[in-house]
Amino acid sequence: MELIFATNNPNKVKEIQHILPAGIKVVSLKEGGINIDIPEPHDTLQANASEKSSVIHRLTGKDCFSEDTGLEVTALNGAPGVKSARYAGENASNEQNIGKLLEEMNTLSDRRARFRTVISLILAGREYFFEGICNGTISREPAGTNGFGYDPVFIPDGSQRTFGEMSLEEKKAFSHRRKATDQLVDFLLSQATI
Repeated sequence: MELIFATNNPNKVKEIQHILPAGIKVVSLKEGGINIDIPEPHDTLQANASEKSSVIHRLTGKDCFSEDTGLEVTALNGAPGVKSARYAGENASNEQNIGKLLEEMNTLSDRRARFRTVISLILAGREYFFEGICNGTISREPAGTNGFGYDPVFIPDGSQRTFGEMSLEEKKAFSHRRKATDQLVDFLLSQATI
C-alpha cells in the first residue's frame, strides 16, 4: 500500500517511515513530484492536518495523510500549540523557537507540557482522524542534537533525557507521533487494505 504524506519536512517522513510496517510505503511530496507549500491557517491541529491532506487529495486523487503537531505548555495556556513551528516568527529556526520558549518559561516553576499529534487520513475519499499525546516537561536548557523542533528541551514522562538525547528507536517508545501512527496502522489493518 502506498500513501502520500502531505509534508515537506524530511524529519517527519523519516520518523513516520521508521514507525510504519513494511507493507505501507510513504511517499513524500518531494518524491511524488508535488512542489507546493500548503498553508496552515487554522487555529486547531485537526483543521490544519485536514487542510493539508485535503489539498493533496484534491490535487492527486490518491490516498494520503498529513499530520499537525504542537507543543502545548500548561503554564503558557497551551502555547505555542498550533503555532509551534512559527513561535518566534514566520521563518524562525528551531533554535529561535526554543530560545523564545525558554525565555518565556524562565521564571516558571510549572514545566509541564505535552506534544500532541493529529493525523488526517483520506482513504478511498473518506477522512479519518487519529491523535497521539506524549506528556512531559520542558528542561531549563537544550540537551542533545537528535530529532528536530523542540526535541532538545522536551523530557517525556518516564525518562530523564530529552528527545534530543535519544535515538529514533528510543524516542519511538514515547513518541506522540508513534501513538497517532499506531492508531492509523491499526485502522488500515482493520480495513484489510494492506
